[in-house]
Amino acid sequence: MPFDPGKHHRRSIRLKGYDYTQAGAYFVTICTKDRLCLFGEVLDGEMRLNDAGRMVWDVWGDLPNHYPGVAVDAFIVMPNHVHGIIVLVGAGPCACPDFGQPQGVAPTIGLPDVVHRFKTMTTKRYADGVRELGWEPFRGCLWQRNYYEHIIRNEGFLNSIREYILLNPMRWHLDRENPGRTGRDDLWDAMFSAPKSKHPCG
Repeated sequence: MPFDPGKHHRRSIRLKGYDYTQAGAYFVTICTKDRLCLFGEVLDGEMRLNDAGRMVWDVWGDLPNHYPGVAVDAFIVMPNHVHGIIVLVGAGPCACPDFGQPQGVAPTIGLPDVVHRFKTMTTKRYADGVRELGWEPFRGCLWQRNYYEHIIRNEGFLNSIREYILLNPMRWHLDRENPGRTGRDDLWDAMFSAPKSKHPCG
């Protein structure tokens, strides 16, 4: 079934007044623009990463090296999106001089900062791959402007999210991000029936 942006648009809201810099765990989903499948393919229920997909995987794993107080948990790169858990273990200064932060200023790091770095770094490296290695080009932006997140409020939900991430390739045929999906992802609907936040940028 071809992807229809009008038909498959996800209704979502931002949680008003929620402090996205406070300690906690967040499940994030970030999709490529136009749902282009750029990072590999799912074969026999397993995600087979191409070079671009391995690059995305590496950038995610490197995030804690740039942000003190940030940890990453379960993560999966799918053909046209990523699912992952970001843990803010405490506010701290940004350790990224390339962001041009004035000396002596210690900003509070929030979820949007971390996602922004992930998108920025992967976009730069993917663009390099297009120029130097012949990776499939993208038009305009690598990622959608928005991303989706869910606040993980307890250990039971955390473990359910980890399992969902692990099993994601086996459910690709049902995935709402799959342009050729053949069914409905009832597990997603059951887990995320509560309102979720959609960030307008990052």
